[in-house]
Amino acid sequence: MNAKRPLTALCSVIALSLVTSSGAHAAASQKVYSSGLLVMLFLGFCALLLVIQLIPAMMSIYGLIKGAMTRKTDTSETATE
Repeated sequence: MNAKRPLTALCSVIALSLVTSSGAHAAASQKVYSSGLLVMLFLGFCALLLVIQLIPAMMSIYGLIKGAMTRKTDTSETATE
């Protein structure tokens, strides 16, 4: 028996089943998004909050990268008795 034949047959079956299967028919909807002005203002306010929170996050990431790139000097002093 050849070990590659069952694998080839399985791949063929999977490929044929994917090709011959029909897609699901979604319900046709002609409804247009028609929310009011207050909903759009609320969503805009939420987006503004997210964007404002990105500013300190980017500053923190910049500080972390800058701190990682700088060479650390050994400032520890040896204890003398």
